[in-house]
Amino acid sequence: MNISLLQIDDYQILETIHEGLKSLVFRAQRVSDNKPIILKLLRSEYPSFNELLQFRHQYSITQNLDIPEIVKPLALEKYHSSLILVMPDQGYLSLSDYLQNHSLSIKHCLKIGIKLTEILQGLYQNRIIHKDIKPANILIHPQTLDLQLIDFSIASLLPKETQIIQNPNVLEGTLAYISPEQTGRMNRGIDYRTDYYSLGVTLYELITGKLPFEATDAMEL
Repeated sequence: MNISLLQIDDYQILETIHEGLKSLVFRAQRVSDNKPIILKLLRSEYPSFNELLQFRHQYSITQNLDIPEIVKPLALEKYHSSLILVMPDQGYLSLSDYLQNHSLSIKHCLKIGIKLTEILQGLYQNRIIHKDIKPANILIHPQTLDLQLIDFSIASLLPKETQIIQNPNVLEGTLAYISPEQTGRMNRGIDYRTDYYSLGVTLYELITGKLPFEATDAMEL
């Protein structure tokens, strides 16, 4: 997207951080107080009701979480027919971007695993299942190496839910990282263990440099 054409009141867009199928993430500066900001908005000019609902969901689900490593949005603002999620910019990068220019030792990978386990334990105590644990949703500070977890758009507040069988191309979450029960193709409900499965896949990738199961066809995977 040409960010020079994007005009959002009170925000100066500086750079594009991420372009997903449904959303865009920008680094920006708030004009009124010069505060560095991260903006997340829906790609579609006229998003569906469910897309708007997910945006509101990821805003509301984090507001009452007292977990330092969970990024709390500053605001949810209207933008034409859509919404913008406003978040603080503390200089973090996604772990997937960080790994493009840095390598991690086994010791550092294990430290990341321990910290993520502690974060997931905090979520479990609040009866929250993230359901999309992957390097793109894990933030790392390039200097301090502190971690944060983002994107609660498909998170669940229930301790267990039942997943229905869906086309693998439209599953919620990222197929290479989600647990078998999250695909709806097992006779099992989803609980907190689905996040630990995704954490296992993430750690495998950090240590080996590849995913445990690699396939180009969704049904094969």
